[in-house]
Amino acid sequence: MTSDPPSARAAAAGPVRLVIAHGLGPAVALLTVLILLAALTEGLGLLLLVPLLEALGGASSGSRLTALLRSLQVPQDIAALLALFVALIALRAGIVQARTMLVQHVEARLVDGLRMRAWRALVECDWRTLQTFRRSENASLLITDADRIGFGVQQAFSAIAIVATLGGIALAALAISPVLTLAGALGAALVVLAYSGMRQRAQAVGDQLGRSYAEVHGSLSEGLDALRAIKLLGGQRRAAERMDAGLAAMRRLQIAFLKDQGLAQALLQIGGGAVLAVAVYFAVTRAGAQMTAILPPVALFARALPLLGSLHQSWLHWRHSRPALDAALALIAKAEAAREPAVAGLAPPPFERTIELNCVTVRFAGQDRPALDSVTLTFGAREVVALTGPSGAGKSTLADLLAGLISPDAGTITVDGAPLDPASRRAWRERVAYVEQDPVLLAGTVRSNLLRAAPDADEARLRAALQDASATFVHELPQGLDTPVGDGGRRLSGGERQRLMLARALLRDPALLVLDEATSALDPGNEAAIAAALERLRGKLAIVIICHRGALLALADREVRLEQGRIAAIIDPAG
Repeated sequence: MTSDPPSARAAAAGPVRLVIAHGLGPAVALLTVLILLAALTEGLGLLLLVPLLEALGGASSGSRLTALLRSLQVPQDIAALLALFVALIALRAGIVQARTMLVQHVEARLVDGLRMRAWRALVECDWRTLQTFRRSENASLLITDADRIGFGVQQAFSAIAIVATLGGIALAALAISPVLTLAGALGAALVVLAYSGMRQRAQAVGDQLGRSYAEVHGSLSEGLDALRAIKLLGGQRRAAERMDAGLAAMRRLQIAFLKDQGLAQALLQIGGGAVLAVAVYFAVTRAGAQMTAILPPVALFARALPLLGSLHQSWLHWRHSRPALDAALALIAKAEAAREPAVAGLAPPPFERTIELNCVTVRFAGQDRPALDSVTLTFGAREVVALTGPSGAGKSTLADLLAGLISPDAGTITVDGAPLDPASRRAWRERVAYVEQDPVLLAGTVRSNLLRAAPDADEARLRAALQDASATFVHELPQGLDTPVGDGGRRLSGGERQRLMLARALLRDPALLVLDEATSALDPGNEAAIAAALERLRGKLAIVIICHRGALLALADREVRLEQGRIAAIIDPAG
């Protein structure tokens, strides 16, 4: 990401893409009409200042504008003019209210649509690509960046409305006093040019602030995930100091951003006021202009000056939000490019005999050697296989292949002789249940967590799954199946969470069950309970266990030992 400000065309490309992608063309077209109508009523209301001043002074200037208003049959008496003025104000207020509500509607549609598009892109993304994303970036996109983008889009529409209003004011000013208007416009252009350097500095600080915000959010997200490790390593002070430094840097940038923005606004106001004063002085002393000719342009200039400040502020806010939009669209595009094939109407391959891996190789970017290197192996449909080996040997990668999460870079995988290609791989996952090392439970009840695997499961089926998983402890909980598990399942012990995960996996009625270090952090009693559950499942499905030792290894019909991505040994415990 560069700090150089993009061109106007590049800056507009993001919102245009969003509008088209979310089918908001008609709404934006209506919004454009409302913006133009608001600008028109603004200009007409300001034009009425001329006949109002003439009516109050009891004399006519005989200007071309006065003649034009008479030809349009605009009433010239004070009561009618004031009534018309109030009617224009009321009409404009109604138009602005409608415009505000429509902007809110468009913003909500864009933000919600962007969030849903990002979420679908992530959940549909190929697992290997998904592993390259930072979790904090995904969370930032879905939670905070989407709101920043929505605010930026709102500011972009605000800037467009201000530009249209300034256009209406400019046309009214030209109609009243072309010479004074052109002189004021020239002076205003010089003021804007004079403070362009300050504006660019504010934009650069705004870009730095966006990056600092993303860094602080990422540190917070990662820190929350690592609270246990922070406490166990005695790193509370270092973590607090790191966060304090990040927040202090972000606050310094915020103060610098507001300072530069305020100075730019002050320069604009002071410079604009000086230009107005000089223009009025020369109009009165050198051109002999009358008060009725000077006051309307002065009022128009006074109305336009704060709008220029608001335009600058809206543009800076949009520029501050633009990096979030660029990052979000880039992440979504990367995830969508790696979307897994659809499986509509595709039945999972049957698994009655074997899964065969033939010379399978898997490589990950940035690694010197393959995670799996020319592995040839067969798994039986009713077999219990243990995968062992040191960390980094390729056990989890092999399990991901068997579960259909990833495809090999070379070699083939077949299920009962049918190739497990990208499309069938996704369908195959319907026959697979995976129990991870760290139980993934959501805040809710035991029942709601179980029903994530089988939404239509009745009470009897839930009880059977709990029985098969040695998880009957659920019936002794205060509210049984309706007991809240807490955030992340923290109201349950580690062993209880793991057995609940196994029960949820069994509700899928899988043909293949994969357990990835499922008992590595459990006490002997809980490990024995899970081993007993797996013993009851023997002969009903294929079971692949990633482990190092203990009760689960003793269940295996075969032990496949991996080292550096290759098969080092295949051991038959009975032999």
